[in-house]
Amino acid sequence: MKLLLVLALLSGTTAAADEPPTIRWHHCQLNSADSEGAELDKAGAECGELKVPLDYTRPNGPQITIAMSRLKATGGRIGTMVLNDGGPGGPGLSMPLRMRVAMKEAGSRYDLIGLDPRFVGRSTPVDCKLPSAGWPWSGGADRSSFVRATMQQADIAARCAAEEGSVLRYVSTRNTARDIDRVREALGEKKISYVGYSYGTYLGAVYLQLFPGRTDRVVLDGPMNPSAYGPRLLRDAGPANEAALRDWASWAAARNSTYQLGTTTRQVLAKVDRIYQVSARKGLRVGKHTLDDGAVPMVLFGPLADDRDPARAAYSTFVQTLLKATNGPVQPGPELAEFLDALLTPALSQLVSGQTAIICGDTPVPRDPQVYWRDIQKHRRAEPHFGSLTRMVSPCAFWPVQPQEPPTRVANSEPALIIAADGDPRTIYPYAAELQKGLTAARLLTLKNARKHGIFGEYGNNCVDNRVVSYLLSGRLPATDLTCR
Repeated sequence: MKLLLVLALLSGTTAAADEPPTIRWHHCQLNSADSEGAELDKAGAECGELKVPLDYTRPNGPQITIAMSRLKATGGRIGTMVLNDGGPGGPGLSMPLRMRVAMKEAGSRYDLIGLDPRFVGRSTPVDCKLPSAGWPWSGGADRSSFVRATMQQADIAARCAAEEGSVLRYVSTRNTARDIDRVREALGEKKISYVGYSYGTYLGAVYLQLFPGRTDRVVLDGPMNPSAYGPRLLRDAGPANEAALRDWASWAAARNSTYQLGTTTRQVLAKVDRIYQVSARKGLRVGKHTLDDGAVPMVLFGPLADDRDPARAAYSTFVQTLLKATNGPVQPGPELAEFLDALLTPALSQLVSGQTAIICGDTPVPRDPQVYWRDIQKHRRAEPHFGSLTRMVSPCAFWPVQPQEPPTRVANSEPALIIAADGDPRTIYPYAAELQKGLTAARLLTLKNARKHGIFGEYGNNCVDNRVVSYLLSGRLPATDLTCR
């Protein structure tokens, strides 16, 4: 029996439990404060739960709950589509509402399934009771800042060990892929279609590897490099974010009459540098928060994944506020205030706990902080604004459990459509080629001259959107790789 379980585990399947998987469907709204559930109910969706094994090597052992929503097709049904919004650890319950619109005429022809992955959202969530978001976090400007931030990362790991240590070994992308296949089985589908963004591209690739022949149409947007996925996934993103910052600075310089940040790219970047310098020296008081050189890079990193004018305008107001704070306390606008509250209070504890557990679950990392300090120092000149963030030690260096399985090697000929922007500041464009090497039957759709993470249905590029919709309707991949501009 043990040999059978090992063989099943290696192939991505396990021995079936005695009872076939079943989903209990019901209304989505949990209570009067549940606005997400209310929106799903209003749209005609239904929600359900599926029991899956905590540990797939013991399929009849302890079970956890996977929560999902379903927005049924309204005509000309093609099949069932599972959705994942990335994160890692992003909840997906309301994703069908957005995707039905994004998919245009294809949206009404699928049963759209929004999943909260295991240990996220409504799916037996983990919560390490974190005092702030805390990760990712910058190592700051000097050694003392790095030590302080390293202690913060170790504290996150210790809190997770204390609060959720009994389940952390079962958090992995491979287990989430197995959960998806249990959902497929419970839905009575021989094949499912799949759309995944960012981390969802890695999850999709792992599913394709573990369960070949069980997908129909697959779209992977904002692709990750499957051979480099792990806790250091941002390590190569520094240069792309420095370039995105320079592009924004040029945009702001051309609008100096509006933002008063300088008339040249260099002048605008000098204002950003002042923000960094003062935050490292004495901190910036913004509303009820004090931002040091660990927090400022994160504040300026997050919004850079979108180069559209509204996003750049919001980014410019962020920079204006932080610049004023270099001269004394300021009150932030509502958007920045909400961002800082999410980053610097326990508000996102559950979300960040799930994300951290997922990112630590697949691949081991160096456990010596000196490795990260040397890496930051080596690249500080070339990546002055974001290298100390993207190359920083994570809680995974102190994680209480090691990954329970080796990383998944993606090497198959399952069909998929990969979408990538050539200036993506999060999952950099070379990752698309690496993913395509593993998925040899996939086609790549490149959007040129765009610095945006997540394109289909989000960026407003008709060329990309129409190509994807055509594939979702016909099931036919393009004969060759394609380019949109």
